Amino acid sequence: AEGLVGVAVQGTKGAVVEVNSETDFVAKNETFQDFVRNVAQLVLDTGSDIEALNNAAYPGGGTVAEKLTNNIATIGENQSLRRAATLEVSQGAVVSYVHNAAAPGLGKIGVLVALESAAPIEGLQALGKQIAMHIAAANPLALNGDELDPALVERERGIAQEKANESGKPANIVEKMVEGSIAKFRKENALLSQLFVMDNKTPVAEVVAAAGKEAGSPVTLKQFVRFQLGEGIEKQQSDFAAEVAAAAGQNKAEPVA
Repeated sequence: AEGLVGVAVQGTKGAVVEVNSETDFVAKNETFQDFVRNVAQLVLDTGSDIEALNNAAYPGGGTVAEKLTNNIATIGENQSLRRAATLEVSQGAVVSYVHNAAAPGLGKIGVLVALESAAPIEGLQALGKQIAMHIAAANPLALNGDELDPALVERERGIAQEKANESGKPANIVEKMVEGSIAKFRKENALLSQLFVMDNKTPVAEVVAAAGKEAGSPVTLKQFVRFQLGEGIEKQQSDFAAEVAAAAGQNKAEPVA
């Protein structure tokens, strides 16, 4: 999928949106870029519900859905509003970052970081920008290890179990190996325990704590969102292909080499 991810921040609130197109050519179109930029702004007020967003009033008249239909007719290519998210703090900063920006606030990867703190805003902005860049690069799957998707952890456990079984070691050792693998998986995929990409040795949680100490006011990394253009779409298509094959009765279980 092509298109753009757009971000918008206003005060202590941030929004991110993904709008898809058929070709990358459209992502360079000014009408399309304007639309993504305006919709990101609208998300700040309407929230992340796509239906509410489609029905929201678009600047200059009509609804977002009507504007999108109009753009499709003008540009001559299908486009769709895929998803949106918002982050908010009661005090502190929400910082946005776009990786490889195609235009200000628009690109292929959009990140929002929510920092809750009474610390001076300049310092929070600088810290937030660095953490957002880390998130774009390191792709954490959750804020901390306990929040990882259980299905993902189970899949990882299955892989670790198979690997450990092949070692031929006794059951109690195998169990320890599996638990060790899962602990490592949680640590490497949770933002707070990931090693900060700027120095590759300090866990992100410690970077945040140090910034709070320096500012003389605690900083809490409350939430983050990372939208990468098209992520998950390919997976849905391959799952669909598998379903079609199964329905056609071609899905004979083959041993995986």
